[in-house]
Amino acid sequence: MEDQQYSRKTLKQKLYVIIFEDDTKVGKIFDLIVLYAILASVLAVMLESVKDIEVQYGYYLTIIEWIFTILFTIEYISRLYVSDKPLKYALSFLGLIDLFSIIPTYLTLFVSGTHFLIVIRSVRLLRVFRILKLTRYLSEAKVLGDALKASRYKILIFMLSVFSLQIISGTIMYLIEGAENGFTSIPRSIYWAIVTLTTVGYGDIAPTTVIGQAFASILMITGYAILAVPTGIVTSEITREHLKGKRFQVCDNCFHDEHSKDAEFCQKCGSTLNWRSYGGKPSN
Repeated sequence: MEDQQYSRKTLKQKLYVIIFEDDTKVGKIFDLIVLYAILASVLAVMLESVKDIEVQYGYYLTIIEWIFTILFTIEYISRLYVSDKPLKYALSFLGLIDLFSIIPTYLTLFVSGTHFLIVIRSVRLLRVFRILKLTRYLSEAKVLGDALKASRYKILIFMLSVFSLQIISGTIMYLIEGAENGFTSIPRSIYWAIVTLTTVGYGDIAPTTVIGQAFASILMITGYAILAVPTGIVTSEITREHLKGKRFQVCDNCFHDEHSKDAEFCQKCGSTLNWRSYGGKPSN
């Protein structure tokens, strides 16, 4: 029945079904072919960056790269052709990614080395969410996005505070150690403070005096405490976003909140319970 309906469609309608409708058999096959082509093209670019492989197989990899680029160009033009609103698709997130994924190869005709930007095509693998019916997990991603958005000002203030601490610490270490111990300037000392505070510790510059080492030890310990702050901020906002709009029962007297859904009285103190929504007012 589905095949009969498909055979009656016009060429444009058939192409639309193949390209955009992943619920159909031909649509699924097309999307899988595109995904495998994306993986193969990105792999080819990655292999080309390996010097030994590029010397021996660079010519063939270039041909493969152009073949995939031409195929993706045809696909992009086809998507514009079958779309009811081509401009809307072209300006959409996936539409822009589709466009940017084919531009680097053409840029190599004018600027060498730009073909490595083809790795942008890997972003197109996001289509796997649609193919494998994983869009339901996008709601969880939205919770994370909302939490990050809600905590952006707190994180910004935190980052500014940390940056100020690093400037002060770097300046102090510059005064303590001096150029003779590798701290040749305040910017270089600030670099050391950043490396130390984040507990990375490259070891390319280190204090040698007792006072400097003592100060560095304090900064290292401070770094462990500081790294936990943004995690706590985001976690708090994630919890808030996750519970937003959900209803629960809490006792106004003892604040006990572990009750069954149909409970009318607190299981701990016996007080009357009120239905509440997280972040909202008590509901009758």
